[in-house]
Amino acid sequence: MRELRVLHIITGLGVGGAEQQLRLLLRHLPVSCDVVTLTRPGAVAAGLSADGVRVVHLGMGGNRDLSALPRLVRVIRAGRYDLVHTHLYRACLYGRIAARLAGVRAVVATEHSLGEGQLEGRPLTAGVRALYLAGERLGSTTVAVSATVADRLRRWGVPAPRIEVVPNGVDLDRFRFDAARRAATRRRLGLPEDAYVIGGIGRLAAGKRFDVVVRALARLPRDHWLLLVGSGPEESVLRRTAHEAGVADRVLFAGERPCAPDGSAGPDLPALAAAMDVLASPSPQEAFGLAVVEALAAGLPVLYASCPAVEDLPAHAAAGARRVRGGPEAYARAITEVRARGPLPRTPPDAARHYSIARTAARLLDVYTATLSATAPRPPGRPAPIPPQEATTP
Repeated sequence: MRELRVLHIITGLGVGGAEQQLRLLLRHLPVSCDVVTLTRPGAVAAGLSADGVRVVHLGMGGNRDLSALPRLVRVIRAGRYDLVHTHLYRACLYGRIAARLAGVRAVVATEHSLGEGQLEGRPLTAGVRALYLAGERLGSTTVAVSATVADRLRRWGVPAPRIEVVPNGVDLDRFRFDAARRAATRRRLGLPEDAYVIGGIGRLAAGKRFDVVVRALARLPRDHWLLLVGSGPEESVLRRTAHEAGVADRVLFAGERPCAPDGSAGPDLPALAAAMDVLASPSPQEAFGLAVVEALAAGLPVLYASCPAVEDLPAHAAAGARRVRGGPEAYARAITEVRARGPLPRTPPDAARHYSIARTAARLLDVYTATLSATAPRPPGRPAPIPPQEATTP
């Protein structure tokens, strides 16, 4: 039997949550996978290539570069893929169209970033929604990374039978706490031995609201430090905010950290998380909350504004996670309360184990199998089944 061949199409391969998740997933999926990036073959593209994955850069010039479509069709036809899997808005739109034109009937799309009022950090408009739904109808299955996103998709108008929930996954072994790694990382960063380190992980964009944590730091004693991991358009604004708040000397910008020293997928987050004492995630709209789950896997207490990954589970599954409503004062109070409880054992709660990458890969493989079965050619003379959303009663 021929090995299943899957083509993943993604908008870009710079350092980002969806991009890092794709690389980690491909390390655990037991199928043959290639990747096409429409734009920006950055650090994750290099990492995929190092893993032995074939990466094709389509060289797309912009959202309306229609010349990319026939190029993508040719790539799909040449690869003789059984299934096409798309990631992120632009890739989902172009990828679904190209897959259909190339004759691939099994098309899966993962929705990584749909919030209540934004998509991939951009405001949702009627035009974006209409184009999204038109493209969605060309696919076979839409994967939501959380039950919260699945509910948003249904409210948008995506038929429920077309939605499958496959959460993001975390490599638990990589994030297991190591005291020696903590000490070495804190020395490398120049942190005082007695520093209480608040962590923030994610793209430095306005929607992540890291300015809230910067201002919270100004309300805390001077042995509190802030370690921000990521880059983005708001970095200069956050640096200015830290300067104006009088805490610039206690805010460390770690950058993207595109490669771990051991060559593992993703930034060197396990070492940086080990150096932290608490994670703050003040973003009000998240589709999953991967940074929160990674912090839980590292045994950290977490303060968050929005995290479907935690909210979709029973409260006892993530006892170390607490939702914070409010601004800098609320976060300063919450951080003070966490510190007052004293250090806890750095062991991952049930929530982190629930989102192991092995479980995620197995679930996605089930989705592939079901999608291929549903789109397989029917024997001559057998009528097509009536889709559930179109069925009528006599």
